[in-house]
Amino acid sequence: MSVPHETLRDRIEAILGFHVEEWMLVQRGYTATRRYIARTGSRSAFIKIGTSPITAGMVNREITVYRRVTAPFMPTLVGASVDPVEPVLVIEDLSSAEWPPPWSKPRLSVALEQIDEMHRTVSDLEVRTLLYDERNAGWLTVAREPAPFLSLGLTSKEWLEKSLPTLIEAEQRCQLQGSSLTHLDLRSDNICIHGGQVKFVDWAEAGTGNAAVDMGFFLPSLAFEGGPNPDEIMPSAPQIAALISGFFAARAGLPTIPDAPFVRRVQLEQLSTALPWAQRALELPSLG
Repeated sequence: MSVPHETLRDRIEAILGFHVEEWMLVQRGYTATRRYIARTGSRSAFIKIGTSPITAGMVNREITVYRRVTAPFMPTLVGASVDPVEPVLVIEDLSSAEWPPPWSKPRLSVALEQIDEMHRTVSDLEVRTLLYDERNAGWLTVAREPAPFLSLGLTSKEWLEKSLPTLIEAEQRCQLQGSSLTHLDLRSDNICIHGGQVKFVDWAEAGTGNAAVDMGFFLPSLAFEGGPNPDEIMPSAPQIAALISGFFAARAGLPTIPDAPFVRRVQLEQLSTALPWAQRALELPSLG
């Protein structure tokens, strides 16, 4: 089994405060970040390690979030080591938690309640997220270069040409700013229930912003996994639907990301439910 190299093991064990007897490689997530469960006797912890410039930046940003925000819906921070090459984040071991799907009504209800609680949380995090940094990387990008989106086969060229003006106008009018703590990567693989408490993991994109946008990013993946359609939870939200669908439309058809080889697949899954949401919310022609 692959284990961290000696220097890295020493850094991790210094954070943990104990010698690790068992390293279990965790095959989760969509990036090349390396993940372990470290165990000694009854003690265990989850380890996340940046392995490339992109993933190192993500782990370092996540460390910043954990050091600045503490809340019941966040895993307990054990410790961390910021580093430009191999940053290390150590949090509580959640491997025994319940990880949806499936999304039962009670499970979804407590998850939505906890998302609302997160959005009521005050933080001093900056407005720094993948969305805010690339404000126009949505339907405007598709309009300039439609081939990647059309290659997905979700709709026709004629539908796109007819619908783009409405989609772009609604997307550009969507309010991004806000005072809420936002996660902006809410999906089932980042949500678990541990000891009756809902916890959100993977905080690299967290910041301060519009709670409705954060919720909007969660709803397409929920629908893809058998949950309710986005407009059942967030009715009358055409601008949010346009923004979210545009985000995925501009990305899902692009080449695979070497450091995150499964991201395009996940973006396509979310687009497959976000696009019909936008079509319904904006009263666009039927997809085809």
